[in-house]
Amino acid sequence: MLINGTSTEDDVYGDVEDGIGTITLNRPDRRNALSDAMVAGIESLVDAMQDSDEVGVIVITGAGKAFCSGGDVQDFDAKGGEGGGADEIDADAVEAQRKAQRATVGKLYRSRKPVIAAIPGAATGAGLGLALAADFRIGSERAVFATAFGAVGLSGDFGVAWLLNDIVGPVKARELMLLNPRVRAEEARELGLLNEVVPEEQFEARVRELAEQLANGPAQAYASMLDNLDRAPRESLEESMDAEVPLHKATGLTDDHIGAVRAFVEKRTPVFGRRRIAETGGDR
Repeated sequence: MLINGTSTEDDVYGDVEDGIGTITLNRPDRRNALSDAMVAGIESLVDAMQDSDEVGVIVITGAGKAFCSGGDVQDFDAKGGEGGGADEIDADAVEAQRKAQRATVGKLYRSRKPVIAAIPGAATGAGLGLALAADFRIGSERAVFATAFGAVGLSGDFGVAWLLNDIVGPVKARELMLLNPRVRAEEARELGLLNEVVPEEQFEARVRELAEQLANGPAQAYASMLDNLDRAPRESLEESMDAEVPLHKATGLTDDHIGAVRAFVEKRTPVFGRRRIAETGGDR
């Protein structure tokens, strides 16, 4: 797997420029529906970008007019359904699906480098899971969301139910899962599914602007912030404050902190160094 340029899996490719690692889902003829090669490619690229000192932020997007339409329904039809026409659950298929979900949604959600989902169009089914796993979601005016599972008689996978429950709350999550409405860009922003909606002609520039801001920020502080934010819903205030302290003190030892304090005193913009993030003990 290459970080820069087309990967060995044609269905997905990655590149790094100016600290921005971009993963592009590349099956525009299928609205970037997930393939086995795409899943493997996402896993390899996220791992490589996490380990690279040259990457400060990860952007995931789709080629063409869609972000990702989830599972490949044409493939389901060709093989006799998602279960391949079998009469009972295939234990090997269950394990393979678990691995695929952890390799994609799981790795994006647990990234200690900020992740932006740049959503040019539809994000549905498992593709919705990929989008919701990001820290920031920027949509063009053409962006649209749908859970889509009920439309094909499936219960849902790739963490969509959990992520929706976390982002929009249990009442709205049930509505979105069971009724499967098409949620367009402005409504998605109001629900918290999108951070921003951007006119189509400004979409790429806005994604780039946000990515540059994050790529040039304090990497260790970002990682620790994400640790703190992840723990917060599961802990009391006192537990959360106690856990914050060692991370806060650790970032206080970094060159980023010391240089930023000096810049503040001298009334200039701080310049942060991009370097590998140390283990912080987070469990996102």
